[in-house]
Amino acid sequence: MKVNNVSLTAVAVKKEQYPDDKKPEIAFAGKSNVGKSSLINSMVYRKSIARTSQNPGKTRTINFYNVEDILYFVDLPGYGYAKAPKTEIAKWGRMIENYLLKREQLMSIIMLVDIRHEPGENDLMMYNWLRHYGYNIIIAATKADKLKRSQLPKHVAMLKRAFQLNNDDVLIPFSSETKAGRDELWEVIENIIGLNVKM
Repeated sequence: MKVNNVSLTAVAVKKEQYPDDKKPEIAFAGKSNVGKSSLINSMVYRKSIARTSQNPGKTRTINFYNVEDILYFVDLPGYGYAKAPKTEIAKWGRMIENYLLKREQLMSIIMLVDIRHEPGENDLMMYNWLRHYGYNIIIAATKADKLKRSQLPKHVAMLKRAFQLNNDDVLIPFSSETKAGRDELWEVIENIIGLNVKM
């Protein structure tokens, strides 16, 4: 989908602040500094609607982006940011969990991992938690431009083994720099929300 209209509609820390217009939602989860904001910017054809930062832990709220008045992209706070106070980390965890467990509009979760590295303990814990609750999970393996093309299959296979993926699971190598994977990810999202009209 080619995006012409996108806006930050809500910045929330509790459910009363979520949008209430029942549009389908696609949430983005990943550890701090995995490239979540950059991926969202790439997906909506913008440079900075989702703020990027070299400093982990920048996103401390749940941000709802209205995309073409059709769906919301939901940017969740990054997990695994050790330098934040433990009380703050616990608060973020409760905020994310409350959203994930209670949001009826949530159609799927795009989980970001760095394609260059084995998934960490927090990645595996998040993935297994999401799978336990029956979520539709798409893995976006970011920073694909940092590898040579010949290295990609090896790293994709490594991630598939680590997450114990089967043939029905979706893993898409993605680069916010080259936009590789953007069309594939949009195709998956369109199928999930039942959007058959190409824009």
